[in-house]
Amino acid sequence: MSTRAATAADASGSRRAVAVVVAVVFVDLLGFGVIIPVLPFYVRSFGVSDVFIGLLAASYSLAQFGAAPVLGRISDERGRRPVLMFSVGVAAVAWLVFGFAAEVGAAAGTTAGLVVLFGARLLAGAAGGNIAAAQAYIADVTPPERRAGALGLVGAAFGLGFVFGPAVGGLLADEAVVAAARSILPGFVPVTRFSLPSFAAAGLSFAALVAAAVALDEPERTHRAGRRATFVGQFRTALADATLRPLVVAFFLTSLSFAGVTVMFVPFVADVFGYGATQAALFLAYIGALGVVNQGVLVGALARRYGARRVVRAGVASLFAALLVLAASPLAGTDALLAGGPAWLSGGLVALLAFGVLASFGNGSITVGLAALVSSSATAEAQGSAFGVTQGAGSLGRTVGPPLAAAAYVAAYWSPFVAGALVLIPVAAVLRMRA
Repeated sequence: MSTRAATAADASGSRRAVAVVVAVVFVDLLGFGVIIPVLPFYVRSFGVSDVFIGLLAASYSLAQFGAAPVLGRISDERGRRPVLMFSVGVAAVAWLVFGFAAEVGAAAGTTAGLVVLFGARLLAGAAGGNIAAAQAYIADVTPPERRAGALGLVGAAFGLGFVFGPAVGGLLADEAVVAAARSILPGFVPVTRFSLPSFAAAGLSFAALVAAAVALDEPERTHRAGRRATFVGQFRTALADATLRPLVVAFFLTSLSFAGVTVMFVPFVADVFGYGATQAALFLAYIGALGVVNQGVLVGALARRYGARRVVRAGVASLFAALLVLAASPLAGTDALLAGGPAWLSGGLVALLAFGVLASFGNGSITVGLAALVSSSATAEAQGSAFGVTQGAGSLGRTVGPPLAAAAYVAAYWSPFVAGALVLIPVAAVLRMRA
């Protein structure tokens, strides 16, 4: 085989590997998104306080925070493929158990049911730490000049999962669909508006496991040698590294900022603009669709032309502006923007649409740009560990951000968005982002 033919074959194999990993991530995240619409109502079915809704939501990110560095390190030592396969298999089991929590509660009491519910959610969150291994796999099979674009496809798979997952979950929770499933499935399967989306999530994770087993090959990489690093040791090592330390801090702060805003967006548009659940869901789908385009196409192209560091800088500025626009959007009002124009085209809607554009570009640019900087900053044998630590920091931010934002919202509706913008200022400082 000629050198040119060999190069073409390697490129084709690289594209195929990236496509398989992206597909696995998408199917896995689609399963996660299916649960989102029913989760609050599932918790309320146990007759407990709404506080448990927030705790259950945070439990996933908390488990992901602990698992991401561990799975990343194991992928460095044992291989990317087995880690990805094991994690999606665990997710399938977790979502299956999640669907049986109400049955356990009815048979053994509310406490037992909640233990099963939280245990399954924690297990699913731990399996979700496989993003570190997925990113490391991408870094293994793509050259540095194409890495930002490939990592952007992983981000796009996340976005698509969050766009389509809740829609599928809402459909599966419909009473007509539940009744149809109940007539088809065996009697011993508890089919409810809570369990059916859970079982669908389990099936999607199992499909991701089959796809990985059939189509995913272990990439060529430099294996790590030497003593195992502990969970805490990996963070100490990363924070002691002058190159990785600002990236870890940046992942934590940006995740804290954006996660808090994401959680409080729906009550904000409901209280201020009178949006119902359907309208809010459509707007979230709009932001998610923009995110798919940004992370899958635009950000990668910008990173190749201007470099990942400039893309991150632009993302921080865009997200900062987005949060201020959101905080000030009530000032735009709910009246028609143009005299004689459609009543629905209000100044507030225009402000929210502008927020969506700025926020999706900002979050996508930061996420993809920081991932590319992490990849270029870590050695070849430590890609998985580096991604694990930074993703763990991001999960910690997503655990801490929502309760802090909720407390701020109670004090003043605009405060979580202004606070989120202010949190981004030290991100620019720690990264010393210069052209």
